[in-house]
Amino acid sequence: MRANYLFTSESVSEGHPDKVADQISDSIVDLFLSKDPEARVACETLTTTQLVVLAGEIRCKGVYENGEWAPGALAEIEATVRNVVREIGYEQTGFHWQTFRFENNLHGQSAQIAQGVDASGNKDEGAGDQGIMFGFACDETPDLMPATLYYSHKILERMAADRHSKAAPFLEPDAKSQVTLRFENGKPVAATAIVVSTQHAKGYDEGANEAELHAYVKKVVADILPANLLSAATEYHINPTGSFEIGGPDGDAGLTGRKIIVDTYGGAAPHGGGAFSGKDPTKVDRSAAYITRYLAKNIVAAGLAKRCTIQLAYAIGVSKPLSLYVDTHGTGTVGDDQLENAIKGIEALGGLTPRGIRVHLGLNKPIYRKSAAYGHFGRKPEGDFFPWERTDLVDALKAAL
Repeated sequence: MRANYLFTSESVSEGHPDKVADQISDSIVDLFLSKDPEARVACETLTTTQLVVLAGEIRCKGVYENGEWAPGALAEIEATVRNVVREIGYEQTGFHWQTFRFENNLHGQSAQIAQGVDASGNKDEGAGDQGIMFGFACDETPDLMPATLYYSHKILERMAADRHSKAAPFLEPDAKSQVTLRFENGKPVAATAIVVSTQHAKGYDEGANEAELHAYVKKVVADILPANLLSAATEYHINPTGSFEIGGPDGDAGLTGRKIIVDTYGGAAPHGGGAFSGKDPTKVDRSAAYITRYLAKNIVAAGLAKRCTIQLAYAIGVSKPLSLYVDTHGTGTVGDDQLENAIKGIEALGGLTPRGIRVHLGLNKPIYRKSAAYGHFGRKPEGDFFPWERTDLVDALKAAL
């Protein structure tokens, strides 16, 4: 590993068009799981000027069975979608929660996919698709996340909170951030560049209003980043294009699953390529990515490594993972092969089958919309939410070694 380098990660706000799509898709997952914990959902969302379109496949007892929607189901789906957009805060001419056109193109799950996933006879429940999934953790922040992404998320979370509370009424929902840090001996020592582009009220691109907006952003950055990382040499780029009044789906189309690096580790770790939002937890794109983060985080939390990357691989319809790979990047206190064997020997993990993962983490619940903005990882586990962020496997890992 290089010891001295610059590294950058970006984040996008809840009002970014792709994140609007992610939140809508996950609200549909939550809706169906609230009706049927065994629901199957693969929901994609398109957002553009005054339009939201759903597409995908579902199976849900009491909601969609035998090719028929239950009475009131379609109205509940539309109400759920409009409520997501309302809560984000879109009441603009080009995208308004009350007036956008809505299309629902969800339909039944393929019987051939279902037969591979469903348990039957002596066959355990299989993975919902083939693929590779990665999890990562490092000791750069208290939540064991890459510092560049961690601070990028926190900047936008603060701005969104201020927008909702009216503490910063000139902010509109769409925004992006980017943080570049200089690392020495593998540790962040200075912020060299901060980029923040935020949609704003009319007139906040000139004169005193623009100065107020810039001063506000710099204050947020100063509140979020540790003081020792900021200096007079830190370079700021705030709304570098000038005006940013037209934003959200009116400014750019949004699609589910286009921000997978924002959702994970900001480029600091590999990604298997599969998106999370809109998928029920039989889809290992989601559940296996969560369990690998959980395992990597517990390894670092246990003091067994300073950095850890874990990979799992699956075949559609097959329950057991095809491979498990652990890499502690030379920071481990024990061999990576020992960690692999320790993970395989922990009975509570259920052999890392799709069912074992879901049972251990409690994933068959309506917990997903919260994950669809500001990252799926590095969040605080609260009640049923973000169970993959718990560090309750530390003792079992140590005992297995």
